[in-house]
Amino acid sequence: MAQTDDANDPKATKTTLTLAAIYSNNVSYYGQSTAEKLPYVLANATARLPIGFYFSAGAYKLLNMGGGVSETDLGIGYEHNFTDKFSTDASYIRSIFPKNSPLLQAANTNNINLTPSYTWPWFKSSLSADYAFGQESDFFLGITNSKDISLGTLFDEEDQLSIEPAIEIVSGTQHFYTTYQQEKIKRNNGKGKGANNGNGNAEIITIPKTSFNLLTYNLKLPLSYSRSSYLAEVAYQFSVLSSNAITEAKKQQSFVSLSFYYQF
Repeated sequence: MAQTDDANDPKATKTTLTLAAIYSNNVSYYGQSTAEKLPYVLANATARLPIGFYFSAGAYKLLNMGGGVSETDLGIGYEHNFTDKFSTDASYIRSIFPKNSPLLQAANTNNINLTPSYTWPWFKSSLSADYAFGQESDFFLGITNSKDISLGTLFDEEDQLSIEPAIEIVSGTQHFYTTYQQEKIKRNNGKGKGANNGNGNAEIITIPKTSFNLLTYNLKLPLSYSRSSYLAEVAYQFSVLSSNAITEAKKQQSFVSLSFYYQF
């Protein structure tokens, strides 16, 4: 899953702890999803040190699956501002999935990310490079242009209402899909369906080979309300898959999420 954003100010001069609770109507893996919707809730904690290092831990629960945690993440990262306009963020996340996980990303239990960002006079540009590896190995490259727009205050001068529309283009490989299909066959075998064609013969599923290609176009519209110590956000994402994307889901997907962050 995508990494949880921290509500911290990167220029902070003290150690901070941010707790987050997030609900989403479906899992988005770089704008891609499975044919079956997988709504989830996430609890996350991020501790950030004044020198730029931060540590995070999160747990996901798929709401339409069985009991227990569906994914656990542990991460470490470093953020540095070279100038007021140029910054970079580097992180490593280790994910733990249960056996036969229905998530697309379950094959890649490790993720290394590097994201340099530059703020232009009218918008902010970010280049996100991810190397995901585990049972499979994939590389993703995303380019995002966003604009933080203040909508003013809502109740008093201490709060802030804002929206940050963003357009993202993601390219990458899709070796993870091989493992996803294999695990799906195992799950269906356990349910007594999907394993044969009615004649007692195992169904043969062809896994297409993959190379580095354009995958998705994503439009993001997060609306946030913040005060000194907390931030609440409702976000909408519309994703359109390219013809190169390997998926069972529809070519157009909508994701809606509700988030709450509290900083100590």
